[in-house]
Amino acid sequence: MDINLIELAQRYSDEDAARVLLESTRWPDGAACPHCGSVKVYRLEPKATSKRPGRKGLWKCGDCRKQFTVTVGTIFEGSHIPLNKWVMAIYIMCASKKGISALQLQRMLAPLTYKSAWFMCHRIRFAMTQEPMAGLLSGTVEVDETYIGGKAKNMHASKRRKLGGRGTAGKPPIFALVERGGDLRGHYVASVTGENLKGIIREQVDPTATIMSDEHSAYVGLDREFAGHEAVGHGQGEYVRGEAYTNTLEGAFSLFKRQIVGAHHHISPEHLDRYWDEFSWKYNRRNSTEGEKMQMAIKAGEGKRLRYKEPGG
Repeated sequence: MDINLIELAQRYSDEDAARVLLESTRWPDGAACPHCGSVKVYRLEPKATSKRPGRKGLWKCGDCRKQFTVTVGTIFEGSHIPLNKWVMAIYIMCASKKGISALQLQRMLAPLTYKSAWFMCHRIRFAMTQEPMAGLLSGTVEVDETYIGGKAKNMHASKRRKLGGRGTAGKPPIFALVERGGDLRGHYVASVTGENLKGIIREQVDPTATIMSDEHSAYVGLDREFAGHEAVGHGQGEYVRGEAYTNTLEGAFSLFKRQIVGAHHHISPEHLDRYWDEFSWKYNRRNSTEGEKMQMAIKAGEGKRLRYKEPGG
């Protein structure tokens, strides 16, 4: 689907049209019961003379006899926000390369409370959660870590004294891997140690791959477990040596930090993985159109119910 924002607003201006989009995306081969998986289902059409017609988009399973709509068992379940606003919110988040704040989304989809907009964003990010990987990264794989937080020179003196230590003190770290020309993966790590980072690399990277990293001591010894390992000395001002560099990953980190600085200004460590999942999900689909990404996000929301008290990553 190749569609722009104006066409989207015109085509899915009401909830009924948005529901049709969700049904065709979730059930391309026909509706199935989200409770038992049966395809022996039928739509409940309200009678013209009915005094208590069922809600729109209602289905019933011929096997388990339960009723359902397309939102059951998805990120949309239990939401009172019209589905056309959900479709619009997903499109906007997918089209915003450096993210969009919940406050901005609230203004664009008004009337909507900030609390509802914030929860919508987290539900959509939950749909973008990194799934168990189908395969290992191969070829040339860059690995690196980054720390999320403001610069010490911009902090109040009392906070600088409280944090102490290096410039990374008090900042949550993200460890990431990227296959050159391929996918980006990563997540928050409790501590940047050789045991933690090497464990993740072993799980995510094929032994035939060549690892590129900086000179961090956590990466020492990778050449004995993989086809090759080269490190560039950032501390000595070295950033490229032939094919040895981590610039692909540095570029991704830069975009992610621009998203935080420009759109969100601050995010808590509790929700860091959610924001990273959103960013890496869009990064890995950078060659898809905005409409295609919207449909992928809708499809990815299946089986991912999120309640308000559970937004933490």
